[in-house]
Amino acid sequence: MPRKKTAGGTPATVALDAAAVPFTVHEYAHDPAASSYGAEAAEVLAVPPARVFKTLLAETDGALAVAVVPVSGQLDLKALATALGAKRATMADPTAAERSTGYVLGGISPLGQRKKLRTVIDTTALTHPTVYVSAGKRGMEIELAPADLVRLTNAVTWDIGRR
Repeated sequence: MPRKKTAGGTPATVALDAAAVPFTVHEYAHDPAASSYGAEAAEVLAVPPARVFKTLLAETDGALAVAVVPVSGQLDLKALATALGAKRATMADPTAAERSTGYVLGGISPLGQRKKLRTVIDTTALTHPTVYVSAGKRGMEIELAPADLVRLTNAVTWDIGRR
């Protein structure tokens, strides 16, 4: 997959470059009125929503964790807790999510986060040749092989998405 150069990188693209992982950056004009960042990306980029993944932060037994699920579904918090061996999971406070990752909501990437967090990627990612995740800012997506995403985030894969 060719690397499409962009002006100025994000921590996510810097991490991918440092790991010598092939990826493509797709940029588009983000509409501030969009109700769903991921659905907007899928529509504007003309990609099936099942291939575009959103990055969510949850709190599991007092620690933050990253969940990566298709924008076409929702996060199953009970399944996330099970995947991490936790008693329960709840959505993280938005301010804590931004502080921990270094990204703003709607632009949180699973890559290049400020702190390394336990990460779970929905198993459906592995059914696609490439997937799209936030590049670290609104209106910017990274397309890469799901195996590279799993490896670089040290993720486990689990069925954590509700369709």
